[in-house]
Amino acid sequence: MFNSKVELSGLDQLSLSQLMGVLYQKYKDEMITKKRIKEICLQTNSPELQKTGMEFLYMNGFYTELETLILKNHQSSYTSNRKWALVYQYTLERRKKQTPPRELLGRLNFIRTKEPELTCLVELLRVTLHYDLQDYSKLGNFLYIQPQLFNEVEDNVLRNYFHVRLYQILLTYYTLRDQVIMARKFGYRLLNQSTNAMTKIGTHIKLGLTYTFDSYTQGMYHFHQALELAKHHHIEKYDYLILQRNIPFLAAHWNRVDNIYTKDKSEQAHIEIAKGNNQNAIEILEELPLNSPFQLYYMGRAKQDKQLLLKSYREFIEKRSDHFFSKLPLAALKKMNSKEEI
Repeated sequence: MFNSKVELSGLDQLSLSQLMGVLYQKYKDEMITKKRIKEICLQTNSPELQKTGMEFLYMNGFYTELETLILKNHQSSYTSNRKWALVYQYTLERRKKQTPPRELLGRLNFIRTKEPELTCLVELLRVTLHYDLQDYSKLGNFLYIQPQLFNEVEDNVLRNYFHVRLYQILLTYYTLRDQVIMARKFGYRLLNQSTNAMTKIGTHIKLGLTYTFDSYTQGMYHFHQALELAKHHHIEKYDYLILQRNIPFLAAHWNRVDNIYTKDKSEQAHIEIAKGNNQNAIEILEELPLNSPFQLYYMGRAKQDKQLLLKSYREFIEKRSDHFFSKLPLAALKKMNSKEEI
């Protein structure tokens, strides 16, 4: 631990942008700079940095430290700090799925503010909660007011974080709507603007998936970029997702399964289908509850069962509003119908 009296001397009176600039000039290293900012945010008595520090901790994945700073802000004598603390508390409750979205939406209605930054935080959380409820109309409303909201935020780092949050929402939204050009546009913006390794990894994975129907090579490129970042930053939780699900999924979809192995049962079945071993796939899938539209799609293909494929399609649309991956069972159905016509 560094000497807090030396490190905090005057630095915690700077804005978040100023603090980041000064420390980066001092250390010339992004990771060290982030570590120092994290420590200053936890120790500062500056009401302003206590507030903006929560966004810094959240956007850089320091969730344990964020909980500590939320508590500190809850105990602040300043009303503004206590309101900020509530928003981040609700944000973590959403992330941990501790509280239903509708309940959190109700709580947000009680937070009144004229602060541009806090207004942005409230509106970003609100639109994210509506997104969780698949109420996408609210996204359009937010996009209409968003430019003016963000322009009123003076701190450049804070405004950048708000843009990153928005781009994450839009990447997923446009993918679900099967508007992949728009999805990729915001995905590449995320890669350019975010310095959070987990955000970059997640973005590469989502970008890779947008190439499911377009390009095996491009999809694999993004998966391998994600894997390289995960290994470099020792983020092991992504290893299984990328190696056991994403890569086998894309390989099986493009019938390029030589030397592809996975522990994931669903993708084992998918690989068997790609090899033409439908009976093996059926036996694997019969061990599973078939509680996802992907599993229904795999079983429908393995059995050549139109009803299962239709059920998969309906679940993609009705339960996920996923117009992108709903094309999987649709394509299988079209292929079956074309064979019957011959």
